[in-house]
Amino acid sequence: MIVVMQQHCSDEAIEHVMTFLKDRGLSGHLSQGVERTIIGVLGAVGPSGTRTTAGGVNPAIGEALEGLPCVEQVVIVSKPYKLASREFHPENTIVEVRAPCTTEGVVRIGETAVVMMAGPCTVESEKQLMTTAEAVRKEGAVILRGGAFKPSTSPYGFRGMGEEGLKLLAKARDEFGMAIITEVMTPTDVELVCEYADILQIGTRSMQNYMLLDEVGRIEKPILLKRGMSATIEEWLLAAEYVLSQGNPRVILCERGIRTFERMTRNTMDISAIPVIKRLSHLPIIADPSQGTGHRDLVSAMSLASVAAGADGLLIEVHPNPDEALKDGAQSLTLDQFKSLMPQVQLVSTAIGRTVVTG
Repeated sequence: MIVVMQQHCSDEAIEHVMTFLKDRGLSGHLSQGVERTIIGVLGAVGPSGTRTTAGGVNPAIGEALEGLPCVEQVVIVSKPYKLASREFHPENTIVEVRAPCTTEGVVRIGETAVVMMAGPCTVESEKQLMTTAEAVRKEGAVILRGGAFKPSTSPYGFRGMGEEGLKLLAKARDEFGMAIITEVMTPTDVELVCEYADILQIGTRSMQNYMLLDEVGRIEKPILLKRGMSATIEEWLLAAEYVLSQGNPRVILCERGIRTFERMTRNTMDISAIPVIKRLSHLPIIADPSQGTGHRDLVSAMSLASVAAGADGLLIEVHPNPDEALKDGAQSLTLDQFKSLMPQVQLVSTAIGRTVVTG
């Protein structure tokens, strides 16, 4: 249920609605846009875990809400995800991240400019990370990716350097001024990762780790939520809803390919998900063509296609020597390949009326 307030309504009228909801065991999520103010209404799930009314809210509450001062209308939202929907938040969400290497000291994900995130899949050593960070920053990347904790299909695969990897990422940020994005895998690691990272990544295997989603929903740092490898778009948006419902509005979605019957690529890069998300949700969306294809010779083409489809950024794996990488070398670009990709991204962005954040 959504309460649409009249234009130029007072703070007192908004507070009156919020108090009305709280007194009835409901939660109100305020969204103040340029033209109108919207309050999303959510009801608590009962002990049985079932919802018998729209969004868990008794329809009679809607009638009472319409009688309150400055309430223009009450709208029932048909989608199971409420806070992630455009009905609740018609204007695009802009996620700000501190990035000293940029002119303003921050980078905004979800605005007109495309944001480049690049770096190794996994932090392997100081030399490997610093070499990559220096190279991708020189070409215009403003966010450094790198895994300190890495999930592995095999228990014998490299699973990251842990806190030592986080410390190296922080050192790279200090040296090159880039924001840091790295994966968090368990609720107990959230506090530790928050000490070092600027954006916390929820990987594909964790998209439906609801305890982890709840935990990152309680912090104030941006969350990059990757699509589960077999997840529908609705399931993906419902995962985002977990984070949003806990009070963290700084959610960035990431299309990283899904599992299909096709075996010529590691995953099937679902480019169509980008405009679909733009239509259904206000959340920014980026693309990870490295995970999406699994082959470095396909990364550039899928990067350009993603930008053309409306992606707000790209998450690219880059390694000084991919053939010797401890993790996912086959899908990692060389430094020269990343250098060649950047001007192409700028050309496509310009062609569709966008720019690229480079500093």
